[in-house]
Amino acid sequence: MTDAGSARVDSWLWAVRIYKTRSAATSACRAGHVRVNGEKAKAAQPVRPGDELRVRIAGFDRILVVKQPITKRVGAVPAAAAVDDRTPPRDPTPRVAERDRGAGRPTKRERRDIEKFLGR
Repeated sequence: MTDAGSARVDSWLWAVRIYKTRSAATSACRAGHVRVNGEKAKAAQPVRPGDELRVRIAGFDRILVVKQPITKRVGAVPAAAAVDDRTPPRDPTPRVAERDRGAGRPTKRERRDIEKFLGR
């Protein structure tokens, strides 16, 4: 069992509203999308204040630091007080290659330029 100063990682992620359901948080842990202090976490692993969590959601990592271990889902204000979000801001402008409408298929040279622009 865990002591009073800790909570299960899946329960904590659900309680601070990172995942909509606890089963979704458990599935993310099983899939290896949750790391606690750099190590892959199982769903029942305890988290304590000061632990750093890296959670992969929609292809991006969120960096969260536990301020307070909570196990029950609470309102938005207490949930925000229990987590310190250190995720760096994303680039607001998406990289999109634009072509004129009706220009047809890209030529080999245009396709290479598009791939180079997209970083592939």
